[in-house]
Order: sequence, then C-alpha cells, then structure tokens
Amino acid sequence: MPDICFYFQVHQPRRIKKYPIFSIGRDHEYFNDDSNTDLNNKKIFKKVADKCYLPANAAMLELLKMYPNFKISYSLSGIFLEQAEEYCPEVLRSFYKLVETGQVEILSETYYHSLAALYSEDEFYHQVDMHRRLVKNFFDVEPRVFRNTELIYNNHIAKLAEDMGFDAILAEGVDNILGWRSPNFVYKPKGAERIKLLLKNYKLSDDIAFRFSSRDWAEWPLTADKFAHWISGHNGNGEVINLFMDYETFGEHQWESTGIFDFLRALPGEIFKNPDNGFKTPSEVIDAYTPYDEIDIHRHISWADVERDLSAWRSNSMQHAALEKIYSMEKAVLKKDDQKLTNDWRKMQTSDHFYYMCTKWFADGDVHKYFNPYETPYDAFISYMNAFNDLKKRVEEA
Repeated sequence: MPDICFYFQVHQPRRIKKYPIFSIGRDHEYFNDDSNTDLNNKKIFKKVADKCYLPANAAMLELLKMYPNFKISYSLSGIFLEQAEEYCPEVLRSFYKLVETGQVEILSETYYHSLAALYSEDEFYHQVDMHRRLVKNFFDVEPRVFRNTELIYNNHIAKLAEDMGFDAILAEGVDNILGWRSPNFVYKPKGAERIKLLLKNYKLSDDIAFRFSSRDWAEWPLTADKFAHWISGHNGNGEVINLFMDYETFGEHQWESTGIFDFLRALPGEIFKNPDNGFKTPSEVIDAYTPYDEIDIHRHISWADVERDLSAWRSNSMQHAALEKIYSMEKAVLKKDDQKLTNDWRKMQTSDHFYYMCTKWFADGDVHKYFNPYETPYDAFISYMNAFNDLKKRVEEA
C-alpha cells in the first residue's frame, strides 16, 4: 500500500526595492518601496494571502476535520512567518488552526530561506537553530524533519542535518541519480548513521504543481479520481509517494478558475476509496518504514528547473559575484554585533534574490520571467549590488 506524504513549501522573500546608486550611504532600508506595487512586500504578501494562503488553509482545515486520517506537512520560512505576523495575522492564525488538529507536521529549514549550506556551515547552523526556535515559539512543536532551501541536497548536507539532530531530510527524486530505484521508498544517505531520506516523486507532484491547468497536456483535465487512480496504480511498487510542492500551487500558480481548489477538496475522498491507500506525515513515514537502500548523492541537486541542480541560482557571473560578495561579509558583519545590520545581511542571503538574476532560457525561461518582479535579471543585480555596497559602507563605518 502506498502512503501519500503531502509536503508544502511556504515562503515569501523580503524583496529588495529598486535601489539606485545615488541611494548608497543615504538609504539603509532595502526591502520595501511603497511607490512600486511590483516590489512592495506587504502588497505582494496580501495578494498571495487572498489568492492562496487563506483559501487553501480553509480548504485544508475542512479536509482535516472531515478525514481524521488525512495528513499534511509544511515548512514555513522564518521570513514568511515574520511577514505573516506583520502584514496578515489572520494567515498566521489559520496555520495555528491547522497545527492544532494534530494532523499537520511542521518541518525545519533555514530561517532566511538561504543558500548558507553552500557557503558557510556556521551560518547554516545558526539559521537552522533560529528557525527551530521560531517554530517552537509560534507552534510549540520541535521539528524532527529538515528541508533545505529549494530541496538543495547532497550527502554532506544530509550529514549536517543529522549532526543537528534531525531524523529525516527531504530531497528531489532525480532520475539520473535514482537509476533503477523508485522514489517511492525511504532511503539512507551515504555516510549517514541514522538520518533517513525522503525523495520527491516529481512526476506526480508536477502533474499538480505545473501541468494541472495546461490544456496542451495530454492528461488535461486532471480530476481527483484520475489522480487517485494513478496513486493506486503504485500498489505493490512502493511504500510512500512523496508529493512535494510550493503551497502557492493552490490559487497563485494555479488560479482558482482552473478548478484547483475543487480538485484539492475532492482528492482525499478519492484516495480513501481504495482501502490500501493512506496519508502520513514525514515523521510517520520514517517511523513506519526502514530504508530500502543507501543512496550516494555527492553532487548538489535541487527541485528547481529541468536540470534540478544549482543553476537557478548559480549559472551566470552576476549570481556568482553577488553570492560571493554577500557571504564574504560574514565575519565583518557579525563582529559589529549590530542587530539591524546583521538582520539586513541575512535578509540579503535569501535565495530569491539570486533567482531573480537568472538568465536561463528554453524550458525554464518563462518560469524565471514569471517570478521575477524586476524588469530584467540585470535590474535585479543592479539593485542588489547597490544595496550590498550600502551594507558594506555601513559595516566599514560602524
């Protein structure tokens, strides 16, 4: 029997406003601009809350009450939770209600949704600890499972998560790494002693997250009974089907008019029609199943784009330059022991800033263009580097 493990990433960055060069040394507020609706973090957050977070949470709460065996999980970045508390407390309350059902698991991640695991283990440890404490403070739970930013993963990151006490870590089920194996089992990372690995079934996940509203797709329209039939088809060929996706799938990436909320409300009932099917949280999965095999993933993978590597954030000279600059400031920033300065430096580590600088084309081009609030990747780079130079000036003058 395959159990379905539903996991959703919930994240909104603090976007850097259009920051011209003449603002350096004069304007130290990088993350908001009331005069520009495309880059106003409050307006963006409220828009996504109205389209996704509030209606999706309402639908999930209804399903959790209707089906006591329905289970879901989330990771909520620290900067998402900050903005929810500041801009839209009703969103935060709606997540409280979900957690209170006892059928929802909250996962851990980096507080600032950063790439720190690639550049600074000390900063990585610190941000994960910050996030753990925030989750404990907001939801009174202690996460057992870790999900790195954008599912960026390799053996070493798994070992770091194990050293921090986590029982499991999530990653992408990349075909050329899995080979003959199926993502529908629990695995053990190479070099780890006890931590377990859950791999995303990207084909079934992306049927919902990306192909749901595509009329060019041979399987359109995707109905709940059709999807449940695909799930049931895995009986005897796997223990868990990991459906991992952005929470903004519901209402933002797939608009309400596509029927995505109707699909969501109907899906658990269709899944449960087969008595062999069920739902589990990531912690329940690792408690129920032993690792099927050991997997060696020495290169970095992620869930981004068709390559499923780091190229969404590190494929051009702008991205490399910006990343090297911001992480080179670690010792100098922390030495100043200035909370505002440190917070600004950490907000500038958020992976989205570098995603907006991406210049990839072909299948991924439209994706990067859609999510880019700047007119071009070069505009994103210019604003970022101007803000960085102001930050550097503040450090030097502190």
